Amino acid sequence: MTITTATTTPYRAPFAGFAAQLALLALLAGTAGLTLAGGIAGIAYGVVLCGLLGIALDRARMTFLGWANLVTFSRAILTGGVTALVTSSLIGHEIPVWLLVTLATVALAMDGVDGQVARRTGTSSELGARFDMEVDAFLILVLSVYAGFSYGWWALAIGAFRYAFVAASWALPWLNTALPPRFSRKVVAAQQGVLLAVVATGLLPTWAAVATLAIALGSLAWSFGRDIHWLYRASQVREAARTRWSARPMTLVTGRA
Repeated sequence: MTITTATTTPYRAPFAGFAAQLALLALLAGTAGLTLAGGIAGIAYGVVLCGLLGIALDRARMTFLGWANLVTFSRAILTGGVTALVTSSLIGHEIPVWLLVTLATVALAMDGVDGQVARRTGTSSELGARFDMEVDAFLILVLSVYAGFSYGWWALAIGAFRYAFVAASWALPWLNTALPPRFSRKVVAAQQGVLLAVVATGLLPTWAAVATLAIALGSLAWSFGRDIHWLYRASQVREAARTRWSARPMTLVTGRA
């Protein structure tokens, strides 16, 4: 009995989460009048989210989701609601902006909660950190799409930066090296969502909204550029060290001769 429970438990959370996602979409359909495209986008997001989470839990051999990951999962479900609203907006449907901003703000405000819960309960994990990062990245991408629709598609670069970095790491493996902790990186990452949420309110005049987006993009470019420079320098140091060590035996043989 115990073995069966441990084996099936990892799959309960994704199914329960998908049910919660459907419930949120139904609520939004009743209050905001989601379009068909918005509903499909929200459902597709939920399927991918819960499917990937189930696979990740299985690979990590985790028998339960944990309170910290449950907070992150809640943020992810709210992000699905934001995705559905933004998709509806993109095809010309007028959405309640206050509802979009509220969902995004709550999801952003909960960002620091999951980390605190993980530390206090001693349940920090690689999966939890990755899950948190992916939810953040996708929420920023969706909000940047919403901003780009109103103020120019160059704003999409704010959300695309992280995915471009991941794509580049496939061709340049040295980009996968672990980065040292840096407070400025956390500040820049946190401000992206805040600035995009402020722009999403529509309360700023056009020039102020564009300036806000430019600040977000500029700070993000600076942060990524700084990290890429550090990673490149670190790869050069490692390569030089490997070269010295590979040449060392040959030097010894030559010296004996």
